[in-house]
Amino acid sequence: MFYNEDCISGAKSYLTDNSIDLIICDPPYGIEGDKLDKHYNRDASNVINGYVEVPESKYSDFSKKWINEAARVLRPSGSFYIVSGYSNLRHILNALAESDLQEKNHIIWKYNFGVYTSKKYISSHYHILYYVKPPCNQATFNTNAFFADSEKSENGGSLNYLDREDVWIINREYKPGQVKNKNELPKSLLTKMILYSSNPNDLVCDFFLGGFSTAKVAVGLGRQACGFEINKNAFDYQISEMEKIKTGEYMADLREVPVNKLINKGKPLLNSEISQIKGDFILLTKKGVTKKSALDRLSSKYGRGYWSLLKIVDNNVIAK
Repeated sequence: MFYNEDCISGAKSYLTDNSIDLIICDPPYGIEGDKLDKHYNRDASNVINGYVEVPESKYSDFSKKWINEAARVLRPSGSFYIVSGYSNLRHILNALAESDLQEKNHIIWKYNFGVYTSKKYISSHYHILYYVKPPCNQATFNTNAFFADSEKSENGGSLNYLDREDVWIINREYKPGQVKNKNELPKSLLTKMILYSSNPNDLVCDFFLGGFSTAKVAVGLGRQACGFEINKNAFDYQISEMEKIKTGEYMADLREVPVNKLINKGKPLLNSEISQIKGDFILLTKKGVTKKSALDRLSSKYGRGYWSLLKIVDNNVIAK
């Protein structure tokens, strides 16, 4: 399922239509990535040689061709994530706009330690484009992959809500003394995309395997993986590393998500339930319970979200 071949020709040869559940790609950025070490002031002695960059002059055509193949092999309702810098982002967006894929989110990944500059703002983020192949309403999205609906932060905010905001603050990984690819996505970032947008045994594909990070995390989380890498040095080294990953071994590292408590969230409201909620709210506040605490208690009792209860007590809800 892994091929030492260009992803465009490789996909045409080996991947059938509508066969992939989830695609995650971190393509070359077209910014002379093979020469970027001088800008990062880092030791490249452990970086695998042979990184293949795409010339900026060919980036538009390149983006259209590989994204067209990705759209072809992605199953209906399958999800597609592309990680990109800003320099040639327009070409990727144009290619996506010409496809049948539909945008779900344009995510910003904020990372630590951007490239230092003194004459402009420091770049410390990447773009993550999240698209789905129609029909989009059937796409896999595990809303409670990391947090139950009622879990709260120290400030009382919803942890589920915070985790699903479209700005992700995730540090990049540094591996001093370890053999690595020139660019590798952190395990926590990949875990987030894979758990939200796939299920166990789903097939996850990466058109630009690089350090095989996507494949390793996918298999470690109980998924299947496939993909392409044109750099023979990276491919040969990482294939042997890939064999060390046991299916599902990363699952033990995940926190156990509590059972959801808002079991009636989204269900139609009856007049009788509205009356009960209002009556309970009045009784609680008469006893000196604050509005927020009263709504939290009612949320647990009735299995409904805080904001829906707020609308009820503020008389903004009409029963269905």
